[in-house]
Amino acid sequence: MTTTYPAGFARFYDTIYHSLRDTVDNEYFQGQISNTQGKILEVGTGTGRLFIDALNRGADIYGLDISESMLGVLKEKLNKDQFFRLSHQNIIDFTFPFKFDLVLAPFRVIMHLIDKEDQIKALNNVFDHLNAGGKFIFDTFVPDLRQLANGLKDHVDFEGEYMPGKSLKRIVSTEPDLINQVINISFKLDWEEDEEVKHDRWDLPLRFFFRYELEHLVERSKFGSFKIYGDYNGNELSSDSKEFVVVCSKD
Repeated sequence: MTTTYPAGFARFYDTIYHSLRDTVDNEYFQGQISNTQGKILEVGTGTGRLFIDALNRGADIYGLDISESMLGVLKEKLNKDQFFRLSHQNIIDFTFPFKFDLVLAPFRVIMHLIDKEDQIKALNNVFDHLNAGGKFIFDTFVPDLRQLANGLKDHVDFEGEYMPGKSLKRIVSTEPDLINQVINISFKLDWEEDEEVKHDRWDLPLRFFFRYELEHLVERSKFGSFKIYGDYNGNELSSDSKEFVVVCSKD
C-alpha cells in the first residue's frame, strides 16, 4: 500500500519542507550524491527538494515518484530536455534499463509501505537495480513512545507565507494504531487566497519501525550487509537518536 500527494499539498510542499527539512538532511544526502561517480536514483523525488540541487551540481541523477502531482511541480522547474530523468513509478516494482551506484529513499519513503511484503519487494527491487558495490540509503524516525501512545491534536507544525502577504498554516493530528504499527495522520492546510481563507485536508497512514525490526527486515532481503546510524552525521545509535539512517550495501 502506498499513498500519493494530492494536488493541493503538492502545491505547498516546497514552502513547508524547505523550512522543516533542509537543515536536517540536505547536507547528508547531497554529500552522498557528490561522492558517487555513477548513476543515482532518488525514490520519492517529489518536487525536487534534493533532486534539483544534485542535478545542478552535475550529478547523473534520476527520480521517480508515485505522485503525478508532485512530479508535475518538479517538471515546472526543469528544462524539457531533462524530463527523461523523471518517471511515474513505484519503489515496489520500478524498472530501468540500467543500474545505479546509489539509490536514495529519503524522508520516510519506506514508511509509506504499510505491508511487510511490499517492504521486502521494495528492498529486493532496489538491490536488483544496483551495481556491485552500490548503496541504498533510506531513513525512518525513531518512534517517540509518548507521542505514539497519546497522539497529537491540532499541532501547528508550519506557519508562514507561501507568497508575500499570503499566509499558510499546516495543522497535524495523529491517531496511533499500535497493534498494526501505523500512525494515522491528518494534515490540514489553511491558506489565504482570493481574499478568503481556504482549507484542504489529507489523511494518510505511516508505518513506524523499531531498530531490530529494521534489522530483521533488511536481513530478510537480498542485501548482505547494512549499517543503521542514529543521525545524518554518521553517529552510532544511542538513547538520544531521533533517526534511523539505514545504509545497505550490495557486496
